[in-house]
Amino acid sequence: MLSSKKLNEVCKERKMSSSDIASRITHGGFDVKAAVKAINNWRKGLYKPKPTADDVERLADALSVEVAEISEWRASYKYAPSSPTKARLVTALISGRSTQDALDVLKFEHKRAARMIEKVLQTAIAAADESAADVDNLYISESRVDGAGRRIGTKTWIAKDRGRAHPIKKQACHIHIAVSEE
Repeated sequence: MLSSKKLNEVCKERKMSSSDIASRITHGGFDVKAAVKAINNWRKGLYKPKPTADDVERLADALSVEVAEISEWRASYKYAPSSPTKARLVTALISGRSTQDALDVLKFEHKRAARMIEKVLQTAIAAADESAADVDNLYISESRVDGAGRRIGTKTWIAKDRGRAHPIKKQACHIHIAVSEE
């Protein structure tokens, strides 16, 4: 997947504008005007149109860098059965670390969310390995936990005094992890 942050850094370093790059990556589906619009969206982090593997390769050629230098690999776990607050405590531990160091930390962490985050991290590493990235030089570029509301099937009640009832709110969360090469 194309990383907008890395793309902006490389463009700034090479002092290239979107129109310079667009003239080099035009192909059958894009004319220059559509290519400029797509590159501007990609630099903003809006992936519409979604960059294909060919687009990323053409961008890398136009910027004279390797594909791994402008790519990152993502994995997510939607509706994880854990509170977002509890999962954020674990993601704060691994944020910015190398992947091997993060796996070691997660292995010895006693919180329940650590197992879920470890599986998401391993999935992101496997996606990077499939794309022929150097797995030893990966680090966690983004680790984020979003709230997903009440878990499905947990609308239960607990009895309170004088005939009242209070809901039991079991929360869910979305866990997102992105890894990239150093």
